[in-house]
Amino acid sequence: MKKFVLASNNKGKLREFNDMFASMSINVLPQSEFDIEEVEETGLSFVENAILKARNAALHSGLPAIADDSGIEVDALQGAPGIYSARFAGVGASDADNLKKLLDELKGVPTEKRSARFQCLLVYMRHANDPTPVICQGTWEGVILEAPQGKNGFGYDPVFWVPEKNCSSAQLDADVKNSMSHRGKALQLLSNTLVK
Repeated sequence: MKKFVLASNNKGKLREFNDMFASMSINVLPQSEFDIEEVEETGLSFVENAILKARNAALHSGLPAIADDSGIEVDALQGAPGIYSARFAGVGASDADNLKKLLDELKGVPTEKRSARFQCLLVYMRHANDPTPVICQGTWEGVILEAPQGKNGFGYDPVFWVPEKNCSSAQLDADVKNSMSHRGKALQLLSNTLVK
């Protein structure tokens, strides 16, 4: 059984990664098992932040590392909140705070101009000095609702309308969401790459 370290302590992400890699005899461990502190996200893009996180986790664990950086880009806000999605309403902001700020910023914007997408950049590094990290990107297109709908998921899921399912991301079953989502797509690309 191969072991990888995930540059995150998010239990939901850890479960998604282990579900995806179960058939490949890969066990993904959270960085907290190695007392690794989260690295400061000083990058100017999703991929830069993911590389910073993966390099830090590989360095302090001695294991191959996986990191993701993801967020939502809203066209009417010139791509914001983007890399600042988790702290859109300020450092330490809750999901509810971030949602409120997003909806406030979009007040008066008509539905046809509320297009948005979730982005996920996954990075796999064999070791901390890996000169050629594997980079996988997943994108999920949708529209920002005027009010939250649904109780599943987290983050911006309650306001992210999925046109092909005629509901919000927070109204989808986990299996359906994982098959369609930005993270699900990036994870599939990564698992395809690791099989080779």
